[in-house]
Amino acid sequence: MDNDVSSDLTLRDIPEAELDRMLELAYLAFHATLSEGKRALHRDMLSKTERIGVYDGDALVGVLATYPFTFSVPGGRLPCPGLTYVCVAPTHRRRGVLTRLMDEELRRCAADGRPLASLWASESAIYGRYGFGAATQGVTLEIDSRQPLRLRIEPDERPLRLVDREEAAALLRPFHDSMLAERAGSPERGPEWWRDKVLAVEAEDPSLSPPRVVVLGDPVAGYVIYRTRARDDGPGLVQVEDLQAATPSVAAALWRYLCGIDLTARVRAVNRPADDPLLLFAADRDQVRVTDQFPALWMRLIDVRTALEGRSWAAPADLVLDVRDDRLPANAGRHRLTVSDGKCGYRRTEDPADLTLEVRDLAAAYLGGTRIADLVRAGLVTEHTAGAAAALDAALATERLPHVADDF
Repeated sequence: MDNDVSSDLTLRDIPEAELDRMLELAYLAFHATLSEGKRALHRDMLSKTERIGVYDGDALVGVLATYPFTFSVPGGRLPCPGLTYVCVAPTHRRRGVLTRLMDEELRRCAADGRPLASLWASESAIYGRYGFGAATQGVTLEIDSRQPLRLRIEPDERPLRLVDREEAAALLRPFHDSMLAERAGSPERGPEWWRDKVLAVEAEDPSLSPPRVVVLGDPVAGYVIYRTRARDDGPGLVQVEDLQAATPSVAAALWRYLCGIDLTARVRAVNRPADDPLLLFAADRDQVRVTDQFPALWMRLIDVRTALEGRSWAAPADLVLDVRDDRLPANAGRHRLTVSDGKCGYRRTEDPADLTLEVRDLAAAYLGGTRIADLVRAGLVTEHTAGAAAALDAALATERLPHVADDF
């Protein structure tokens, strides 16, 4: 399909024959230099995406790809494409290329009945104008492991076992899938995603080892995937890639194991949930530190009604929301949100609004990770009826903060 973008630019699908051109543009935009093995992996993963590009004559000057994900939301799962490789050639900035790509992708999602879209933002200032809000937060944890990890709870004492990388996906996938119901904000992982992304032999940082996999319990009650980095001048690093546990005691056993690995002095977990139980059951918070906090998953409500009706709700509510959405006008206007018995209805109304908000702010609150009342205090949401923000927050509340371990 060819669509005129301007007098000299065209928008069309990127065929598989042009994947190398797409990668060249992405590596240029993100300043990446990768091994041939990593490049081959990226090419293979891109072959499984939907891809659109902007061309200046024959030159590819803007790209966007989407993974066909299904994401966990409170009480269920919904189709939620994951946008990736979004970039524009440095020679073609400020010519509307990104806007054309994003508008076309939003149009396609709406036409295909996909109620959500998601991405990781390389620059936080960009995607709000396209209706994306920061729906989850990640934190980086660092543990001083020069001494044993002190805990306030008893770790699970069942044996730990190392699992071969080739066997890990089949073993871990059912457990990971079961854990999606515990915390919203993560995509389902297919076999290829486990093999090529989660358990990829080469790390983005070439100084790190291949992945190691340790499992507790049979059947699996928890696991950790980690890499290590040796140092010539002293003890090395343990980097946690993914840790999932059915109970706090299982998590405690896995963290204790990581802190006990010989010839290492530091454990680092770059992306953990902001309410990770380790922060509470560690006996010495000087030993376990939060060194960074950042917006992780950005979410867009493509079809607000379907998205709201597709999740569960924690408290009754009867509110009129006036939603502002310049890019997808079908979402805009006043709607009455009625919540009863954990389910909601969402219908157009002419009644006065209780809350006025932009679709990006509703997206930020959708998974339960951002409070509407905080947005009111920040001047981003207007509360017309006293208590309306608190009522919506109570209805949106989840037991655990949303979190995504998978970047894309």
